Amino acid sequence: MFRPYSIYEGTYLVKLARKAVDTFLTTGRVEIPNDPPPKLLGDNYGVFTTIETIHGEKYELRGCIGYPEGYRNTLYATIYSAIGACCQDPRFPAMKREELGSVIFEISILSPLTYVEADPRKLPEVVQVGRHGLVVKRGPYSGLLLPQVAVEECWSPEEFLIHTCIKAWLSGDCWLDRKTKLYIYEAQIFRERAPGGEVYERDLVAEAARCSQETRPGNVT
Repeated sequence: MFRPYSIYEGTYLVKLARKAVDTFLTTGRVEIPNDPPPKLLGDNYGVFTTIETIHGEKYELRGCIGYPEGYRNTLYATIYSAIGACCQDPRFPAMKREELGSVIFEISILSPLTYVEADPRKLPEVVQVGRHGLVVKRGPYSGLLLPQVAVEECWSPEEFLIHTCIKAWLSGDCWLDRKTKLYIYEAQIFRERAPGGEVYERDLVAEAARCSQETRPGNVT
């Protein structure tokens, strides 16, 4: 299981993302901290920042931007992905500073991408919901979905493959075509429990197991 960071380092990254957004929305500047944990300067993992707005007990995506294969180092990738998520996601208008009290920050640290060499018909047996994130590439088109998306949507591996193809602006069955390249990766995910509050590490395997129980025949979903 891919877990390069301690809860201390994960908490630092989430708080760094929130502070980077606060500073950028207040001053328009990007500030780099002087004394980060050394490991964050030496590693060069992919990083995504996800920002969600709280509506009662529900969460609504507010922005998600990142670097699938790293940007300088984990520290820089966190800062710039956070600013991207708040102000550069083309699906949403730029955030305003007053929103910070009602949004949750989540940081996903991505393992290196692994190309899957398998018969396309067997790909649903390779993809593990709760463990893998997906990237599909074909010609100029590419799409990425984080592993938590499949868990939150209670998708099967086949549904996960279909939606990743759609994310790449390809047909939902593009994964069955040998011209399409599929990559898998893992992610370590740190998330706030409340805006600016305690940070915890998500256990997607456990979340996926609960999802499976809730969707068994006879259960209310």
